[in-house]
Amino acid sequence: MTQIIWIIAAVLVTFTMGYVGYSRYLTQFVELEEEAETPAHKYEDGQEYVPSKKPVLLGHHYSSIAGGAPIVGPITAGAVWGWVPALLWIAIGNPLMGAVHDFVSLSGSLRHEGKSIGYMIGEYVGESGKNMLLWFAFLTIILVVAVFALVVGIVFNAYPQVVTASFIYILLALGFGVYLYQFNGPFIPGTVLFVAGVFAAVWVGLQFPFALFAGDYPSGTIVLFSSAGEWIPGAGALGGNTAAWIPVVMVYGAIASALPVWVLLQPRDYLSSFLLYTGVGGAIVAIIVGTFLGTSSEPLVIDSSISAFEGFWGVDAVFLPLFPLLFITIACGTISGFHSLVSSGTTAKQLNKETDARLIGYGGMLGEGLLAAVALSTLAVWGFANPEGGIGTALPNFASGGGIIFTSLGIPETVGAVFMALVLCSFLLTSTDTAVRLGRYMMEEIVGTPTGRTDTGLSADLGSIVRGRYTNPIIQIIPAYLLVVSGQWVTLWALFGGANQLLAALALLTATVWLANWDDSKQLVSTGVPMAVMVTITVLGLSWLAFYENLYLNILNGGAETTEALVSSFVQMVLALVLITLALMLVRLGYQNIQSVRRGPETPAAEPGDD
Repeated sequence: MTQIIWIIAAVLVTFTMGYVGYSRYLTQFVELEEEAETPAHKYEDGQEYVPSKKPVLLGHHYSSIAGGAPIVGPITAGAVWGWVPALLWIAIGNPLMGAVHDFVSLSGSLRHEGKSIGYMIGEYVGESGKNMLLWFAFLTIILVVAVFALVVGIVFNAYPQVVTASFIYILLALGFGVYLYQFNGPFIPGTVLFVAGVFAAVWVGLQFPFALFAGDYPSGTIVLFSSAGEWIPGAGALGGNTAAWIPVVMVYGAIASALPVWVLLQPRDYLSSFLLYTGVGGAIVAIIVGTFLGTSSEPLVIDSSISAFEGFWGVDAVFLPLFPLLFITIACGTISGFHSLVSSGTTAKQLNKETDARLIGYGGMLGEGLLAAVALSTLAVWGFANPEGGIGTALPNFASGGGIIFTSLGIPETVGAVFMALVLCSFLLTSTDTAVRLGRYMMEEIVGTPTGRTDTGLSADLGSIVRGRYTNPIIQIIPAYLLVVSGQWVTLWALFGGANQLLAALALLTATVWLANWDDSKQLVSTGVPMAVMVTITVLGLSWLAFYENLYLNILNGGAETTEALVSSFVQMVLALVLITLALMLVRLGYQNIQSVRRGPETPAAEPGDD
């Protein structure tokens, strides 16, 4: 039988080649300079623009970009089409497309005062192009918030031990922020102390699990309400406890997004990054040790229920074409448009030196690819009997398979499973409130806000309300909540994946337009080819979702059995078509701009950073 170490070996080889060679070339290509002033220093305000130490910012960035998608996606794709196609897309696509996407999004934002990709595209194709991309991004953010809150709710319900540990590490993060920025405490001793507290939170969570409503939990779980919560919206499809956690997570994301970055976002992401590094790195070490020393509780080989290749249409009873749906399903494990919003939304405003972009942008995405490889390995070890179950069955698989892998290091399987569930939840919580914050940034640029200034939204002015720090999050979480509780959460994941990947294509388009306008001698292959590939994949994927999954199966053939499900299917179909239309219009504008610039000298090229 095939050992799972080959999955890890494949990505380590291609990722190392990408970082050592390709990322160095890209750093020189976009002319990053060690001594150049970054937006974090130029507009430092203690709120959004805050120069950050490289390890702190790497922790924030990695925690923000790595959510549930690089775990759920590879597991589901590997179960449906086989582990080989999933592995090839991760190992090859990540360093050539995903890491490039993240790096150029961050580098381009540095050259444009830390502004978003929407602002960048507007510089070259006009205000209409800017607003189209910003609205596209804002709609995608709502899907991100909906899906991530859903996944956190599922994990909290499956592993109530994680609830307690998560609350503790949030409190520790608040304390660490005060320690660093208010008391100017020494960095390394503080790191040791608070990181130890995060790992101690895992032990506390194991001793005192917590749930909101009654369910099938480990003995000793503290249950707040004795009923099953059947009255909670969405309980029929998700269960009362899961449905109850979703609005809690969304409210948390809204509150956290309104706080200055030094209060919670930076310190929490930095602390949780150690948890995440341990989970991903520890799993890789455990696979190596278990393979060569045979110390795991079960052989670390690919389970018989997982085939190398299941065929173009996937496993029996799952009628899904490998092209284009495999690429959309794996999503963030290879390339993610959400990362362009993080890179050009929060990270660019905190970068201390331009050259830090190589490790944080390119290297951070490779880290997410390693997470995807670990997720695929947990699938291989545990097996996946029900690929039709989607998110609900993929998430426990990650924890259960991870528990087996960690027995290689002498860690009990139950402890390893809870730890991996906490790792997953850490990714999700950090990504959720970062997404809400990014949504506010999008609206600030749509409505207009002076650089370096934020608005509370607590006034009668409509513009202030829609972009306000305290009011804009409400505008995001209400539609996100309604999408989740509609009961169509399985197709919602597919819509999120397609929109997210299409946003990645538009971010690559933005980078290509920027490079073309910067210097007419710049090669456009590194960004242009991945952009063309992603536009093709995602437009076809969203068309399948709109016309086959929603229109044909759910609306015309009665697959949507309730009024809520029917309305949700219609909304998702319309949203998919709107996203496709916006994207194709932007591609047309970008192509026309590049043609105009490259045709002759009559169109002046913009210098990097020109506004």
